[in-house]
Amino acid sequence: MTSSEVWDEDTAARYDESSAGMFAPEVIEPTVDFLAGLAGTGRALEFAIGTGRVAVPLLARGVPVTGIELSDPMVAQLRQKVDEATLPVALGDMATTEVAGEFDLVYLVFNSISNLRTQAEQVECFRNAARHLRPGGRFVIELWVPAIRRMPPGQTAVPMTLGDSGHLIFDTYDLATQACMSHHYFHDADGTTRYGSGSFRYIWPAECDLMAQLAGMELEGRYADWQRGAFTSESESHVSVWRKA
Repeated sequence: MTSSEVWDEDTAARYDESSAGMFAPEVIEPTVDFLAGLAGTGRALEFAIGTGRVAVPLLARGVPVTGIELSDPMVAQLRQKVDEATLPVALGDMATTEVAGEFDLVYLVFNSISNLRTQAEQVECFRNAARHLRPGGRFVIELWVPAIRRMPPGQTAVPMTLGDSGHLIFDTYDLATQACMSHHYFHDADGTTRYGSGSFRYIWPAECDLMAQLAGMELEGRYADWQRGAFTSESESHVSVWRKA
């Protein structure tokens, strides 16, 4: 077992609704286009597959997909959409769990590598991706860039989402350990407020490249988004592609 938090039944049942914006066509279609282009006629493996937000539409594009997922309740939600024979999933952590065969593409989206809360586990995640890739195969991650520049000296919290959405997010950072905690406040229709939190370890892009090198992969491309926008010092997230030698 890794240090990742395991999402329970209540969180899994709410996931698709609470992350509805990430299921929007303008989010999903570029993601699937990008991944399908890299997979070609080969197979894809998704780490932290969750409820199948990306895997199900990628499968519909004709790409055979296998998944690894730590949370059994999340897999139960996925099973309401597609059966095990069509989209097999191994229950376990993405740093150590292995499945049979080689893949042309391994991918990890929506900041999920940060769920591994130690550098050692994150390195093992890269190594696990490399173990599953055929020579020349690619590992893709989608990851946010820590918003530390927003913090004046002495401040530890950064507002990430504010406004009328009914979902407020504040992130707090420990710069010494690269630990981050996201604090979520949900304003429900009945007037009540729910609080939830999640713990992560943030990773800089250059640190990701070093992890890839340790796993025998080299950077092939880094973009600001799934549309392959230019990644710059102002980018708030990145989509990175490493190729196995």
